[in-house]
Amino acid sequence: MYNLKMDIEFNNGNPVVRLRAFRAIDDRASCELFVEGHKRVLTSIGVEKVTSSNNEWMDNPAAFVMIVESLDKQNVYGGARIHVAGGSEPLPIEQATGALDPSIYNLVWQYAQKGTGEGCGLWNSREIAGYGIGSIFLTRVGVAMSKQIGLDSLFGLCAPYTVKMAQSVGYEIEYGIGNNGTFYYPKLDLVATVLILRDLEKLSAADDENKEAIMSLRENLKGVRIEELRNKKIEIHYDIEIPNMDKWDLQATISNAKKLTSTKSIDEQHINLL
Repeated sequence: MYNLKMDIEFNNGNPVVRLRAFRAIDDRASCELFVEGHKRVLTSIGVEKVTSSNNEWMDNPAAFVMIVESLDKQNVYGGARIHVAGGSEPLPIEQATGALDPSIYNLVWQYAQKGTGEGCGLWNSREIAGYGIGSIFLTRVGVAMSKQIGLDSLFGLCAPYTVKMAQSVGYEIEYGIGNNGTFYYPKLDLVATVLILRDLEKLSAADDENKEAIMSLRENLKGVRIEELRNKKIEIHYDIEIPNMDKWDLQATISNAKKLTSTKSIDEQHINLL
């Protein structure tokens, strides 16, 4: 049962959380906690149109989840996802922007031939705001765990305030899509930017600090670290070795990737920002 109190454990004055990764179809209960927590955050900021229609990812065999939780797994404080192209649904970026610029379909399909995905659904609760959970630490883990999945590249659809953060870990603006890489959603009063991380192997476009941090996470998938952002420290118990990867077949997923051609209208429910 989701705990609305959102109690946070502290150690030496620092919040203590676990950051855990798993494949969506392997842990339905944690996916439901992710959805409930995200819904609670959206409702708290006035987003009333929250439906279950954008939660098909829970049954998508090509969706991977990062969840930030209490050590006893009773509270969830944030999360994000990596969707792989070729799963049971198009990437969120295709569903969100295809009606505005159909060329996104061909672009995703081209990258999908070597294994591509999308970082999406990034959120954090107010109780843990300011500690980097809803920004840099989940974003680093998304890039790090994509290597386990076997991906060659990653897409991202970013709100204005996360573009620079995404660029710091190696994403680059894709100027050939939309209006020089941006889309405007009048109904949502939102400007979103399309970015692509083209070099997951070497992270050649990432800054030195984030490249070092991501490479370290790849080498140490489990461990406790005191992370610091703007003089605020948090104790993160990393558990990002994805279970059951012997059942994951990237090549089969790549083979299943299809080049879409059209979307009738903007799908607001699938605008999952990084």
